[in-house]
Amino acid sequence: MPTYKAPVREFMFLYRNVLHVDRHSNLPAFAEAPLDLVEQILGEGAKFCENVLQPLNAVGDHEGCKRSPDGSVTTPTGFKDAYRQLVDGGWPALGADPVYGGQGLPHVVSLAWNEMVSSANMAFGMYPGLSHGAYEAIHHHGSDAQKDMYLPKLVTGEWTGTMNLTEPHCGTDLGLLRTKAVPQGDGSYKISGQKIFISAGEHDLAENIIHLVIARIEGAPAGTKGISLFIVPKFLVNADGSLGARNGVVCGKIEEKMGIHGNATCVMQYEDAVGHLIGEPNKGLAVMFVMMNEARLGVGLQGVAQAEGAYQAALAFAKDRRQGRSLTGPKEPDQPADSILVHPDVRRMLMDIKSVTEGGRAFLFWTALYGDLLHKSPDPAVREKAGDYMALMTPVLKGFLTDRGYANATNCQQIYGGHGYIEEWGMSQFVRDARIAQIYEGANGIQALDLVGRKLAANGGRAVFTFFNEIDAFIADNADDAQMKPFIDALTSSKAQLQDGTMWLMQNGMSNFDNAGAASHDYLHLFGLTALTYMWALMVKASFDGKKGKPDPFFDAKIAVGRHYIDRVLPDAAAHLAKLKTGAGTVMALPADAF
Repeated sequence: MPTYKAPVREFMFLYRNVLHVDRHSNLPAFAEAPLDLVEQILGEGAKFCENVLQPLNAVGDHEGCKRSPDGSVTTPTGFKDAYRQLVDGGWPALGADPVYGGQGLPHVVSLAWNEMVSSANMAFGMYPGLSHGAYEAIHHHGSDAQKDMYLPKLVTGEWTGTMNLTEPHCGTDLGLLRTKAVPQGDGSYKISGQKIFISAGEHDLAENIIHLVIARIEGAPAGTKGISLFIVPKFLVNADGSLGARNGVVCGKIEEKMGIHGNATCVMQYEDAVGHLIGEPNKGLAVMFVMMNEARLGVGLQGVAQAEGAYQAALAFAKDRRQGRSLTGPKEPDQPADSILVHPDVRRMLMDIKSVTEGGRAFLFWTALYGDLLHKSPDPAVREKAGDYMALMTPVLKGFLTDRGYANATNCQQIYGGHGYIEEWGMSQFVRDARIAQIYEGANGIQALDLVGRKLAANGGRAVFTFFNEIDAFIADNADDAQMKPFIDALTSSKAQLQDGTMWLMQNGMSNFDNAGAASHDYLHLFGLTALTYMWALMVKASFDGKKGKPDPFFDAKIAVGRHYIDRVLPDAAAHLAKLKTGAGTVMALPADAF
């Protein structure tokens, strides 16, 4: 069965050598998180993930969650105790506001913790993960009374949270929702309707679950302009913070899923459930997007996390499994066969996975740092750039990293050969769990449309041109560095391809929206490949600086993996550019009855 070792050294390399997080030590949150302390925190978190959560990963997959006739749900064996240890350890509070009992660490730090949890046990990690999304929405848009009532318990993890969007007849098109909210005389609302695919919708881990539910107030406008957001707790909360009566919400069914069996994905029935409006009437979608954007970054992280977990297992198998001999002669002549790690095709898959996973992690952390600066920097120009980058990069992170994460998980399974198809080896779980990340929180096709339809054009293209200018500045700063030449050349070429694709979309997408739609998938992947090229250039630069002319196995490996990325992965960018520039002609050519 797979085991897991948290990549704390990788995290600290990004913090210290690449992102230089300590440069922001004058800012709130960063001042309380010196890197030595961060390393200690992550070291303790690694122990919890490796020793408590990872052994439960297969248990959750095999047992799943069980629903009783009364609608209550029991989580897999060991989950409840593990969750108690999570709460006792203060882990849900890591990045939360100290005003409400949080530890206030930067998001870029808590991101490492989230990756470890997801690699060790993705289904378990979704329980506190959804809670943090609910925390963010209430923290940003709730009234002072709502914050005081709900946030302290969400921060500690004593209560968990969900978000309820999807209904049987509508997923992405939320304007079609039917869940209704009827105003009551005391300022509350009665919520009635059905929601599906609700992760962590019901469970036995916490004493209360705070559901955030979108619904339409009676008489509100049709479509997305009439959507409001409501706090609907499983148990009503009294004025003194104690729990009151059971609310009118129940789990009607647990979905039978391909993966993430340890997480209770529920059909939720609301029948005159008491809810309270969060934010303004008919402005609920904007509030919900706080949760959705937080969740989309988290889902992109899941793509990296599942690839990391699968890679570690596949690498261990490749070192141990003996089949055949090296093409250049036996490497271990005293053994009956060489390990399969000698075979170029096995190494190709492992190097592809390693280069995309490490580059993707850097891309996530780099973006998360801008997310911190958006909220913490006193400089308006820095906040503007950070906000632009968060908006622009979110669909790329979600779509590209989950597509690649799933592909990487299946390649890890391939390395096992026939054993990868057998459940007892544990590889199919990585594949099945990783698959959902391409679908939920906005399917990847929607992410691509969001990127080309909204994010590129926002503010006259300011965000993407800022990104181009940043890359150009890095290229100019390193133009005379002979060691960096292969990476500077690759980055120059990749940036030119992305700029070419961007200009093609600006010229052809508006004249025919189908052109933008047909090009969107390839553009998103072209963007992702270029972003990872920039990340690898940053990491290789940091590695050369870290070596200072002396061999160092860690930095030497980083440089070698970076070279593999630009030689063997990045060439895909040219194909994506060629395909996106063909437009919608062949895609839309067939009439519906000809398919």
